[in-house]
Amino acid sequence: MGKRVVITGLGTVNPMGNNIADFWQGIRDGRSGVAPITRFDATEYQTKIAAEVKNFNAADFMDRKEARKMDLFSQYAVAASLEAMRDAGLMAEDASTATAYDPTRLGVILGIGIGGFQTIEDSYWQLYEKGPSRVPPMTIPKLIANIGPGNVAIAINAQGPVYSLATACASGTDALGNALRWIREGHGDVVVAGGVEACVTRLGVSGFNVIQALSTAYNDQPEKASRPFDKNRDGFVIGEGAGILVCEEYEHARARGARIYAELAGSGVSCDANHLTSPHPEGRGAIAAVRMALTDAGLAPTDIDYINAHGTSTPVNDPIETSVIKQAFGDHAYRLKVSSTKSMHGHLIGAAGGVEAIVCALAIRDQFFPPTINLDEPDEGCDLDYVPHRGVEGTIRTTLSNSLGFGGHNGVVILRSMQ
Repeated sequence: MGKRVVITGLGTVNPMGNNIADFWQGIRDGRSGVAPITRFDATEYQTKIAAEVKNFNAADFMDRKEARKMDLFSQYAVAASLEAMRDAGLMAEDASTATAYDPTRLGVILGIGIGGFQTIEDSYWQLYEKGPSRVPPMTIPKLIANIGPGNVAIAINAQGPVYSLATACASGTDALGNALRWIREGHGDVVVAGGVEACVTRLGVSGFNVIQALSTAYNDQPEKASRPFDKNRDGFVIGEGAGILVCEEYEHARARGARIYAELAGSGVSCDANHLTSPHPEGRGAIAAVRMALTDAGLAPTDIDYINAHGTSTPVNDPIETSVIKQAFGDHAYRLKVSSTKSMHGHLIGAAGGVEAIVCALAIRDQFFPPTINLDEPDEGCDLDYVPHRGVEGTIRTTLSNSLGFGGHNGVVILRSMQ
């Protein structure tokens, strides 16, 4: 299997908080981060709500001049990565690099589903209204997806493998899987990995509206709009943010006395090869990814205590994912707990897998099963223990996180306790 990989640092910017402490308190409280859209005038849009990041000031995390050169998704990535590196004890509070690692063996792998959407929109309007010579000079360096991890690398002096990957809503999870493999194979000691996205924009919302993917029935009750597995769900709530984890080779972490949240134990990836936007009706690819992750971690289905489900709150996803869990786990599906924290923080697209892996790490640390809020009446076929309304205490040794994306991409990661 190669070297063991552990999680030593966490960082986030998301609709429920701009740091780990605030975010996790919101999860424990069962609070919703969904609210009316403020980023633009949504009066004419079918969907008028989103899970926006709130009260974010890039200058709190980085130099103001440097921030102006970044699209919002890069700003989120840098802010969350700095928090994760400091949490891991690998950087000082003044952002200077510590000496606990070799920068040539520090990498960055970020899942990014879309990239600089706002920059694309802003630059297009400059082109349309003022002509080609008036397109802002930073247009390309701000919008390309790889510039997110590039900016992070500059901020933390990462000189190892630095790149982005795009597998839609599985991007953040797949980034963690790649980090696991890089470290196992000895290509680095530390990889900053996870996901980031900032697509609560006119084009983002209207694009998902025209394919009827977003919730439109709860514009007057935004906190109730994301309701995975509930009979009255009508679509997902678009969100934004970043979820970053410091993945570290176990002996490297132990040698420096690092605090360890959990072991990153296994990863599974597959493709449905079936439909551009809908999961395979029998869950073929998702089942394969779950089984691959279990095999990769050397675990049996009965070893899993908690699943952070993809749980998008769409009519199509939720019953299929429930069926996937039943097929992959057999009778054990009714003994483990499953929840969708998207009910609180919305669907963060490329950032979803990173944020949800953070939830798994903290669930292990605190022995706390996060809730699925707004689950008032489970839909037909959705009959597992989804931890409705309120989280509960309990024994959690091993967690699994599902991410299923457009294009048929399926990503799964397993985190387990070091105890």
